[in-house]
Amino acid sequence: MGREYQLQEALKLAIKGEKDSIDFYRKAASIATNERAKKVFEFLANEEVGHLKSFFDHFKGGEFGNLETYMKTPPDLENLTYKALLKAVGNGTYEQQALEIAMKEEKAVVDQYTVLAKDIVDPLVKGIFERVVKETQGHYDMIEDEYMHLMGMVDKTDMDTFVRE
Repeated sequence: MGREYQLQEALKLAIKGEKDSIDFYRKAASIATNERAKKVFEFLANEEVGHLKSFFDHFKGGEFGNLETYMKTPPDLENLTYKALLKAVGNGTYEQQALEIAMKEEKAVVDQYTVLAKDIVDPLVKGIFERVVKETQGHYDMIEDEYMHLMGMVDKTDMDTFVRE
């Protein structure tokens, strides 16, 4: 039971974390005024839905109900990331702060899932965690690029303009 219990606990953490991320990105998109940032947040919310489904398919616990019902549950207002987002609303640098929060969270997820994946014996589930780590690193990179663009810094989309001959 030890390994299966650890696997199910890892999946439970991942499911809760992905739902929190979905809620964060959906809220960020709903109140963003910068169209590029809004599109990034919407894209990331949809990506997190895919992650949630992947983890949900292998979770054997019943505390979340079915996926459709769980997706409709309200955001966890006690989640620190969500609280930080709500606190950022109303000031003039909302998108900047939301992107900063998102970068910290995506980095934390990469670290957490990397640790969890090391202890998972089931190759299918281990593969899911490893895939999500790679995708989450991609999310971080995308958020960082948008942050740099928003702040007027050189980002990857501008690199051709600034390459020295």
